[in-house]
Amino acid sequence: MKKTTKTSVGRRQLFGLAPAFLLPGMATAARIPNETKDAAKAKITKEPFGDLSIYWEGPTDHIKSMTAGSLRLKAGMSPHPPHTHPEEEFMVITEGTGEISIEGKISKVGPGAMMYCGANKLHGIVNTGKTPLLFYFYKWQV
Repeated sequence: MKKTTKTSVGRRQLFGLAPAFLLPGMATAARIPNETKDAAKAKITKEPFGDLSIYWEGPTDHIKSMTAGSLRLKAGMSPHPPHTHPEEEFMVITEGTGEISIEGKISKVGPGAMMYCGANKLHGIVNTGKTPLLFYFYKWQV
């Protein structure tokens, strides 16, 4: 009786081969490039609540979706009511003062404060100062 050997392909090996078996016409999303970008090169939109800058948006080598940007939030404003989204998020406050809420808990923030919020957790920010509040944010989904 002949003995057979079972060969198993690991997840990493299988996913590493993914581009080889894409159907013709199927394209993979462009990855965020390795580069340095200053504020002048970010995509800026003027919103009623402040200036929103998106530095990068898209997949990376290890993350399905990544967004890195900043918001210069006008005094007394909030970009939107507290909300949830499927991405995890960090915020870094660099100018101004405000309040960040996470799951109903409110924290006063100023330059040097940082927030982490897990996926699908209720969170929000409001500028409670008399000057713009500038924060940088990083959201990703694996």
